[in-house]
Amino acid sequence: MTRTLVLTVDRDNDLGLKTSIRGPVVGRRQVLTAALKLGIADPEESDTNAILGALKAHDNLAEGKSEEDDVEIAILTGDEKVGVRSDRAIAAQLDEVVSAFQPDQAILITDGAEDESVLPLISSQVRIDHTEKIIVKQSKGIEGTYYYIVKALEDPKWRSRFMIPFGAVLAILGLGIMLPNEIGGVVIGALPLVLGLYIFSKGAGIESTVNRVIQEMRENADAAMFSSLLWTATLFSAIFAVAEGWRAFGLDEGAANSQSVLWLTVIHSSLAWTVIAFLTSTAGFMLLRLKRGSFSGSLIVLSVFGMVVYSFLNAALDIAIRVLSGTAYEFSVEMILTDLTTPLLWVVVLWMVTTVVRTLQTRQAQADRYWGI
Repeated sequence: MTRTLVLTVDRDNDLGLKTSIRGPVVGRRQVLTAALKLGIADPEESDTNAILGALKAHDNLAEGKSEEDDVEIAILTGDEKVGVRSDRAIAAQLDEVVSAFQPDQAILITDGAEDESVLPLISSQVRIDHTEKIIVKQSKGIEGTYYYIVKALEDPKWRSRFMIPFGAVLAILGLGIMLPNEIGGVVIGALPLVLGLYIFSKGAGIESTVNRVIQEMRENADAAMFSSLLWTATLFSAIFAVAEGWRAFGLDEGAANSQSVLWLTVIHSSLAWTVIAFLTSTAGFMLLRLKRGSFSGSLIVLSVFGMVVYSFLNAALDIAIRVLSGTAYEFSVEMILTDLTTPLLWVVVLWMVTTVVRTLQTRQAQADRYWGI
């Protein structure tokens, strides 16, 4: 006897938002009713086609099965805030369906890559023998293309992905043209930098990290209030770092210093505020993880390591500026050790903190008790 489960996933819960039907929806009659209600509520909804595709797959399997085999169909719904919350809802509903039907294999019917992203989650519970993507056939005319572009821009998800970056580029270009020549040139020149950082963040997955942080802030309101204050301090510290570097650039630009000394002075002036921004942002992450009970102590080690890097950079820049400016500097062991006293002390602190964190983690594992580390 083989039990086959036909699944379709509505990760952003369009079914629940537009028809008030809560998942999981199990059974052919219930799934057909859900498809009809969703199609009437929004005829342009692609999830309707995915549900109908799942019904077709279910009926084909039901017609060709033997008397001992069994086929069932189900819809799993997530949450409008796609991410951790929606995947948790899908996992809970999948557990419910698997416990009730106990399938031997499954077939997944989706309408796009977003729903397919839960494929590892489903395959951890039941073996998936086949996946199918339902793509609606459309005309290829210019009018149809224009229509679909307009509809995509009306969708909040696509609107935020395309219109915000495009609007930011236009705003920076307009601002650069309106400002005086030198300042305007700097603003326009910063446009490739902004685009590069955006592309880098997409490639490195920083956007998903930011979304996860925002999700954690929503789920942990108390910690989010204080962490928001810390991240506000991070933003202002970053602004102060830029302002301090600009001030040092203006003060030293008229002096008879070389370009290397000028830029080293700018970096040295803004370094302290940059480190403050790093520490306040790390403290914000600490609060959220403490609230969730997932604090591992790695952020403390990371903060101290940041202080080690800062102290070494600060000492190195100070020595380099003095040497390049023509100030006599004795490269002796005593002189270098004197300048590196603070960095070496931070190295000792880093070793102590790392040792304490590892010790607490070991004790926690042995005692099977959460110590907060």
